[in-house]
Amino acid sequence: MAYLNKDERAKLQSDLDNLKFNQANGRLKRMDSEGRLVYYRSAQRVGQWWTRYELNSLGTMVTLVEWHWDEDTLKANRMKSEFELVEVVVEPTPDNRT
Repeated sequence: MAYLNKDERAKLQSDLDNLKFNQANGRLKRMDSEGRLVYYRSAQRVGQWWTRYELNSLGTMVTLVEWHWDEDTLKANRMKSEFELVEVVVEPTPDNRT
């Protein structure tokens, strides 16, 4: 399969922007059989969790950025974690020159 060019990467980014995290995560897993998960919900900044996929046969790296916060629940001493997908970064790998 050929590497994604600039227009195809922009289209992928706009498609993933409209999805929830689990939907985007599932789509990236199915896109490339040679792709790999680089890291999953890694805390890169305070309140920001990043998930990155390297799609080797497409020559693309995709980073999903989520905001994380905790909410109180009705039960004592319990917190509920909330996540929201706020940004999708699609960039070429170093060997992709298209």
